[in-house]
Amino acid sequence: MSIETMRHALTGVSGVPVTAYDANSEVEPRMTAQVYRRVAAAGIHNIVAAGNTGEFYALTPEEIRRVHEAAISGVDGKAPVTAAIGRSLREAIRMAKDAASIGASAVMSHQPVDPFAAPASQIDYFRDLAEASPLPLIAYVRADGFSVEDMVRLAGHGNIAGIKFATTDLMLLSRSIAASDPNGALFVCGLAESWAPTFAAAGARGFTSGLVNVAPKLSLAVHAALAKGDFAAARAIVNKLEPFERMRTKFRNGANVTVVKEAVTYSGLDVGPVRVPGLPRLDQKDREELFSLLRDWQEAEELRAN
Repeated sequence: MSIETMRHALTGVSGVPVTAYDANSEVEPRMTAQVYRRVAAAGIHNIVAAGNTGEFYALTPEEIRRVHEAAISGVDGKAPVTAAIGRSLREAIRMAKDAASIGASAVMSHQPVDPFAAPASQIDYFRDLAEASPLPLIAYVRADGFSVEDMVRLAGHGNIAGIKFATTDLMLLSRSIAASDPNGALFVCGLAESWAPTFAAAGARGFTSGLVNVAPKLSLAVHAALAKGDFAAARAIVNKLEPFERMRTKFRNGANVTVVKEAVTYSGLDVGPVRVPGLPRLDQKDREELFSLLRDWQEAEELRAN
């Protein structure tokens, strides 16, 4: 896929499906493919395989490849598949080349988790990876400490399609967008629907979403409102999503994927628990609260349909 086409896809919703496990806690490729098939059928613009909502850091490199394969099979050409990669630079380069060999459209590099990583050197990591990758790269920027100059250098690489900006440093975001080449990498909201209106006001385009696993119509409605510049409508939908997203932030975000996976299982696809160190399952009180919210959404959807 050309970098221009990939940048266009990034202006939409980048959905991150969950990874399904079987009874032995092994990756279940058929169920995983079904999750991806459902997200693609909903019309999500870009689909990220084995991202954070897909438990990237709990998977081995071999399992990541199986998730990539399941994603490509499930999506079946209905949307770009962006394969998540990362870890050491050498591993990430191998993953990028492997993703290209099995038909991925692009790759998204998770930020290095080395506790001694220097900000400027993390930019070097992304740029070196973009240089070696046969596919367009999305750089996942999640840490603090970067300068505007760092962001401009990142956005200026010819093989970087976008920057998934996942911190709340809005001053850095807006200044970086203003200073970067408008024909370079696209700055994307990496903090999902809740932050999408604020990021859009700062100049970002598109946003990432785990909500697409269970309520893709709501995610697409936020995107449609922002595309029209209707911030009031977007905020109204975000307010409706607030209990779901707030539940995901419990335990210092330890319940982030748990809430999504339990919602997916409630909807009829048994994807299993989250692997530790994430929270494997919700307690009964939170589960009941989640299911009540999902029923409210379903009833509201049925009323609109009638």
